[in-house]
Amino acid sequence: MHLLAGAAAGPARAGLVVSKAIGGSVVRTRVARRLRHQLRPLLVELPAGTRLVVRAAPAAATAPSNAIEQDLRAVVDRLVPR
Repeated sequence: MHLLAGAAAGPARAGLVVSKAIGGSVVRTRVARRLRHQLRPLLVELPAGTRLVVRAAPAAATAPSNAIEQDLRAVVDRLVPR
């Protein structure tokens, strides 16, 4: 995950990188959809103008949703000072 705080005006935004190392197109789409779902509530907590890039690891294809949520939360908490 990469974070750039205050990069632009407007709300916080996120981009996803889900490479072919994750699996076929169906698996990549599923992983991206699950990541977007878990990121939505986190974006509200980030400062305005923040840009976030999340690169999915191959383990994300089989990880349970609560593990993905915990991992994303841990990284965001580490990157964004409160």
